[in-house]
Amino acid sequence: MLKTTDILDESDKRLRTVSSEVKFPLTEKDKKTIELMLKYLHDSQNEEIAEKYDLRPGMGLAAIQVGVAKRYFVVTDDLGDGKFDDYILINPKIISNSVEKIYVESGEGCLSVNRPVEGIIPRYARVSLEAYDMEGNKIHVRAREELAIAMQHELDHLNGVLFIDHIDPKNPYKEKDKMRAI
Repeated sequence: MLKTTDILDESDKRLRTVSSEVKFPLTEKDKKTIELMLKYLHDSQNEEIAEKYDLRPGMGLAAIQVGVAKRYFVVTDDLGDGKFDDYILINPKIISNSVEKIYVESGEGCLSVNRPVEGIIPRYARVSLEAYDMEGNKIHVRAREELAIAMQHELDHLNGVLFIDHIDPKNPYKEKDKMRAI
């Protein structure tokens, strides 16, 4: 079981690594890592389990956040009643995006950033991604709103970028009026 302490903190220089492309077939170690990452996200959304194991709630997790510098991430969309839509994206790329930009009004969070952060992170309202599934089949994912933000956030991790890098330190709410809050 992954614990919050297994997730790299923003001070860890490995988070600034540009992750390497994944070769297929996946190794058993990568399959196990993906399984553990998804389990962490599911468990973190269950209040009882999260409290018992001191898990910070999360929607997405990139391999680099658990020390694996490979281009894959998982995102889970909590549908309620213990049901989730799980996304496993290997070697993902954004192939199209909306012109419209949005931001999370309450602030974007990250399992690697363990402090409150003021400011907005401009994100595309809709994105289409091309990636591969665990068997090496090409997949296409269309995401909007919160799911689109999570996909962009995790893709940033694969490029060594943290969400805090998108915030202008001199003007954390810069161009807020040109975007829609969600």
